[in-house]
Amino acid sequence: MIDLRVDLGKNLVLSNPVLTASGTFGYGDELVEILDINRFGGIVTKSLSLEPRIGNPSPRIVETVSGMINSIGLANIGLEAFLEQKKPFLRELNCKVIVNIAAKTEEEFGTVIQKLDNEDWIAGYEINVSCPNVKEGGIAFGTDSQVLDRLTQTLRKTTKRFLIIKLSPNVTDIAAMAKIVQDNGADAVSLINTVYGAAIDIYTRKPKINTIIGGLSGPAIKPIAVANIIKVQNSVDIPIIGIGGISSGEDVVEFILAGASAVQLGTINFMNPYAVNDILEFLRVYMKQQKLMSISDLIGRFEK
Repeated sequence: MIDLRVDLGKNLVLSNPVLTASGTFGYGDELVEILDINRFGGIVTKSLSLEPRIGNPSPRIVETVSGMINSIGLANIGLEAFLEQKKPFLRELNCKVIVNIAAKTEEEFGTVIQKLDNEDWIAGYEINVSCPNVKEGGIAFGTDSQVLDRLTQTLRKTTKRFLIIKLSPNVTDIAAMAKIVQDNGADAVSLINTVYGAAIDIYTRKPKINTIIGGLSGPAIKPIAVANIIKVQNSVDIPIIGIGGISSGEDVVEFILAGASAVQLGTINFMNPYAVNDILEFLRVYMKQQKLMSISDLIGRFEK
């Protein structure tokens, strides 16, 4: 028997190591007619804020070589509509549901979590620290060590649920940031969020997205993601959830060997929403070939 289960600790066990990445899979119900959502070990919802957000003006997404640049601006339906419209679907899933949360202040993060904490169908929270903290002059929560330190402390006191901090690669030392959130009680880190990217139309001479600079994702950033996972794996003991350009079963194994306990599929969902099926089949075949019984035996096992 091939065992794809992953135990992230604190009673959070995934049926397999493959999750969806926030912002690339909506709330899951949008794809239910073409895909069995329960094939995933879990889904991470589109970022949720206290109030609805319209997001940035168009154009706000553009395809690039081996990836895409987006500047969606955390557009979402807001907490009240989320519980009213998405809860009926999400609570019936067999896979784990992790709610990604975005906010402008520490207080707003705390308020959203407090209002969700009574919902027994939620397995945990992923905190988007790439959003700007308006009380700190617009600086992203995840780029200032003191701000990240304080936020993680606050959220750890707010909830006993599984707490994941999603880290940005756009910092000097991502390993140091991961150590900060571990020391302040986070149960896991997910990385990487998008890297800065821009594209210019050579005929109009104008940027291809409204905000000029956005977040680059897709296969182009995979080596960056793998490198950052290796850096963080050497600095923390909590689980790492790997993100960044994963498109195949081979990619998943590479991330796990680098130190990830689980992974998230992002940009590939736009290209091939059925990718999870091929990935799970590859993992089973690969493990059989390698004479492995448990996927967990691969975590961090690359040879240095």
